[in-house]
Amino acid sequence: MSGEKKAQLTVARRRDAVGVSARAVVGLLRTEPVIGRADMTVRQAAALMTERGQDYVVIPLPGRGHGVLTDGVIRSEVVAAGRSVDTPVGQIVTAPAFVVDAGAASMDVLTELVDRELSIVPVCDADGTVVGVVGPGDFVADPVGAGIPLREQIRHSIDVEELQGHARRLPPFVADLVRRDRPAHEITRAASLIVDAVVSRALDVVLAAHPDLDPDAFTWLSLGSNARREPVLSSDVDSAVSVDDSAAGEIDRYRSAFGEVDDVLRTAGLRVDANGAVASKPLFARTHAQWQTAARSWIDDPLAGKGMIFTSLMLDGRPIGGRNAMSATPAVAMIAGLRRDPRTMNLLLAETLSTRARLRSRRDVLTGRGNVVDIKQHAVTPLVNIARWAAASVGSTDVDTRGRLRAASGSEMLPAEQASTLIEVFDVLQRVRLRYQVAQFDNGDPPGDRFDVRVLSPLDRSLLGQAVREIAGVQRRMSNMSRLLPGSEQVT
Repeated sequence: MSGEKKAQLTVARRRDAVGVSARAVVGLLRTEPVIGRADMTVRQAAALMTERGQDYVVIPLPGRGHGVLTDGVIRSEVVAAGRSVDTPVGQIVTAPAFVVDAGAASMDVLTELVDRELSIVPVCDADGTVVGVVGPGDFVADPVGAGIPLREQIRHSIDVEELQGHARRLPPFVADLVRRDRPAHEITRAASLIVDAVVSRALDVVLAAHPDLDPDAFTWLSLGSNARREPVLSSDVDSAVSVDDSAAGEIDRYRSAFGEVDDVLRTAGLRVDANGAVASKPLFARTHAQWQTAARSWIDDPLAGKGMIFTSLMLDGRPIGGRNAMSATPAVAMIAGLRRDPRTMNLLLAETLSTRARLRSRRDVLTGRGNVVDIKQHAVTPLVNIARWAAASVGSTDVDTRGRLRAASGSEMLPAEQASTLIEVFDVLQRVRLRYQVAQFDNGDPPGDRFDVRVLSPLDRSLLGQAVREIAGVQRRMSNMSRLLPGSEQVT
């Protein structure tokens, strides 16, 4: 049977596939920016907006920062607050707005827009001059914005059935992007934006049926691959919740409601983590104080209570869903505390070196399963672990693997050349995963990470082998370097 020929899994490529790399956001700019002054009145700013046919004015602030006045700000900060329309704009727009560099990738900017729930973002050149603004609508005609209509339909679903109907379109959506030859990281980011929207709307719908539970009394954390913006068709939805200490007496009722959210997600076609890393379980739904206590225990005794696993999961944690997601909530502070603790480094390095990159084990060969590879376990997870440790070692708060590798590039443990190679390797692995999971989906099979390497094309088989060798080489170097660390930081 060892010589049995396997039919290759293939994915049909669209005729209009563009096969281009990520595009810079500057390419989306269509009009000159509307620039005002801090000393102009709201009335004058509104007149300028009307004259230019736009719904915003960018206001230069001291220190090269910029504020943004929009129709929404005028409604909330002027009309609703009872302020005069002759109020200087500078009294309303005080904090610097979030801005992006003109060379930033479109997908990265769209992600920030969605995460921060912004209507527009100023785009600046290298000198800090505003060259334009972009909003969600500017991405609709761009390949990276392909998921915006679906996301909006999900966000405005009126009930569970409508939400689930829209959510079930996620696999075909991913498959279409794969057929269009979009970059792997762009596809997974787009998928994560849709998963976030499904989870957020599921929370809204479920909690609407429990009016006695305060939706602002907790922070929802996405964990795992979706938190890193790297989900593929086989990925689970992992989650955790940090509940306000004042709501400790209601935590069991919150967990029960989160169990209903799990049911909504499952029926919507998403995979809810089968290992229990979900907010409906006691280990992943705790009060702020309980999370702080647990985090200290993981560092003090990492081998007890799966401290190593919990630490890695929480360092990937990303708040989502309009519940103070971008603010310094206690949950975010707990994760920051883990990053700052020097013992975290030893914990992460131990995990990084314990999960070795390999194509197959001796046991696989002896049992006749030498051709079966688990691409996640044998390659992706070891690389993700390297990136997590490397980012923490340089104090980076990046969550996605590519961003972590870029942040750590040039550090003592991760030379720039190796960081660049690992980014390319990660892109290769994700592309292979996506292509063959879409092929499985097309065949009516459940997408997974285990497959016979004989179904891969010769090129993909070669790329996979080289990818594993590159990851293993970095792990060996890190293992050797770890012996030169101070005694308290050595990993054995």
